[in-house]
Amino acid sequence: MRTKHWIQHWEPENAEFWETTGKRVARRNLWFSIFAEHVGFSIWTLWSVMVLFMGPEYGFSAADKFLLVSTPTVVGGLMRLPYTFAVAKFGGRNWTVVSAALLVVPTTLAAIVMEPGTSLGTFLLVAALGGVGGGNFASSMTNINTFYPERLKGWALGLNAGGGNLGVAAIQLVGLLVIGTAGAMAPRLVLFIYLPLIVLAALLAYLYMDNLASVRGDTRAMREVVRDKHTWVMSFLYIGTFGSFIGYSFAFGLVLQNQFGRTPLQAAAVTFLGPLIGSLIRPVGGTLADRIGGAKVTLVTFGGMAVAAVGAIVASNAKSLAMFTVAFIVLFVLSGIGNGSTYKMIPAIFRAKAQSAIETGASETAELLRARRLSGALIGLAGAIGAIGGLFINLAFRASFAGTGGGVPAFVAFCVFYLICAGVTWVVYLRREGVRSPSPALAGAGV
Repeated sequence: MRTKHWIQHWEPENAEFWETTGKRVARRNLWFSIFAEHVGFSIWTLWSVMVLFMGPEYGFSAADKFLLVSTPTVVGGLMRLPYTFAVAKFGGRNWTVVSAALLVVPTTLAAIVMEPGTSLGTFLLVAALGGVGGGNFASSMTNINTFYPERLKGWALGLNAGGGNLGVAAIQLVGLLVIGTAGAMAPRLVLFIYLPLIVLAALLAYLYMDNLASVRGDTRAMREVVRDKHTWVMSFLYIGTFGSFIGYSFAFGLVLQNQFGRTPLQAAAVTFLGPLIGSLIRPVGGTLADRIGGAKVTLVTFGGMAVAAVGAIVASNAKSLAMFTVAFIVLFVLSGIGNGSTYKMIPAIFRAKAQSAIETGASETAELLRARRLSGALIGLAGAIGAIGGLFINLAFRASFAGTGGGVPAFVAFCVFYLICAGVTWVVYLRREGVRSPSPALAGAGV
């Protein structure tokens, strides 16, 4: 039953319903959600491109620029919490329209202030407003999570997130195109390209997306999910995966310029590769998690990221640009895979708990609905906390360059952190023999 973009009945776990009705509707909402989230990511990471246009005439140091790109990172992370609630309050389709339209504000203001002589404080304020683009991810993922059955969540969430993450690479490619053709003195061209895309994203969401009535008004899920210990474990792990992806996306170009003396054009010609590959590989992480378990994929991912961080340290000390670039791109690839696998773990955890309750006599329909509610809430919360990891990445680089003129101390810290994340993953979700599982309901859940 459907009333003006509100769907009253939704049973994705019912095979007959899914094949006859659900699949078609879910896919339509997924594609338009991806586009709106894609544009949101582009505006969120706008300043990773704008700083490439800021030559000596702007009067900013490397530390100033790292602070500038850190600002939208933290604001975007904080915005993810209210954006998660907004899906339950207003409906997924309605909020997608509003959140896309809001992107006009920071984009227009950036076009107004982007010139030498503007104070750092003004730039920081406008960059902070661009953080609203980071909130789009949480509402989009929370919304799409409710549309898909458990067996397809890894694929759907991975595709939704990966398509959104591609917005980082897309705006960096646009920046490269502008710098390569119009020069480093024409930053407003980037903004003029994105303004019509923002309007298009809002219009398509208005015309073709839907709200699920079963999700509306469910603002209690967040209060319930914060009491679950797995909420904080998964949020911590997501700092390591998504926090790394978004932090490196903001910082890559600045690191190349300040550590290896690259020009804006030379830096822009490389920086898009990491976010591009990391975004494309994210659905692979979700698919691998569907097949062999999210925790196993996540464990291997963190181990690989620690090794890649060591590679960046070796390359930095050897002053090898080629080795450094390869190590950095490997970090992007692994963070993308880890993004997909960690997000797959979230619905799997609550699905396993639902199955455990059903086996003791609880209502199947009620428990599965509760699992979708709580996993959606945790997706939003973990997304918010994970995004804050991007702030730590940029602040670590800022302190590292201010103190030593290079990024080695930052990479040492990252390596240690990834090893801690790997240990947490193993202890909480994979260690079984001789130890009582932290949550027996998770045994064999494919987490």
